[in-house]
Amino acid sequence: MSEIYFFRAQLYCTCPWIRHSSSASSQAGKSTFLAQSYTDQPSNPPATSGTEHCLISRLHDVREGNTLVYGIRTPGCMGGKRFAGFSAQLRPNFEYFLSCGIPGKLEGERYKKSPDLVRAQLGEHPLFKAPGQYLVFKRWDMLGSQEDPLVAVFFATPDVLAGLFTLANYDLATTHGVITPMGSGCSAIVAYPLEEVAKQQRCVLGMFDVSARPSVQPGVLTLAVPMQRLLAMLNNMDESFLITPAWKAVRDRMRKDL
Repeated sequence: MSEIYFFRAQLYCTCPWIRHSSSASSQAGKSTFLAQSYTDQPSNPPATSGTEHCLISRLHDVREGNTLVYGIRTPGCMGGKRFAGFSAQLRPNFEYFLSCGIPGKLEGERYKKSPDLVRAQLGEHPLFKAPGQYLVFKRWDMLGSQEDPLVAVFFATPDVLAGLFTLANYDLATTHGVITPMGSGCSAIVAYPLEEVAKQQRCVLGMFDVSARPSVQPGVLTLAVPMQRLLAMLNNMDESFLITPAWKAVRDRMRKDL
């Protein structure tokens, strides 16, 4: 996809914090942009082993430059399979697991006050079927010319997020170009952004899932961006706040931290 290569070159020249974080393993978790797509014929073998239970934990290796091919047979939690579109199943008594639990039988995570609220939240986001047998995650600089990702995911610190957030709202009349729906870490980077691909193309700020937080660095959140929205953001870069002294002050501070 030629736009991706143009985008890559523009990011390299304009966003030095992304350039440095992508090329240095010590910075790989700070602001690396990952691309995700679905396929029936992956160029890399699917992940069928490993001890990582959480999809988010598996993305450490992707940020280091490796490819993750995630499918129904990849070891991991049922939530990851559901939010990737591979299964409709959730663990038994999920509405109690996410809320108050069942005394003497199941410990609850207490992220919602009641099972009814869990059911209502699930109803807000209908199930979707994955458009391919495998979900592929790659670091942005590892993309091939024929790959056509659906969503970009930034793992970013507050200063980086400030730039991305502001650029995401730059050409919109609304103030809600970025949304923050409550959910699991995998829903924030896969399910919710894919909903937006088919709807309003809004970006999704995430990784507030307390259970997933140990899988990312302190001070790092995610911003998942539908790819077409990202290309629009790119086209606005040269006339936006990115050319102002205000952004230069933030950018210079980020350079000192690299």
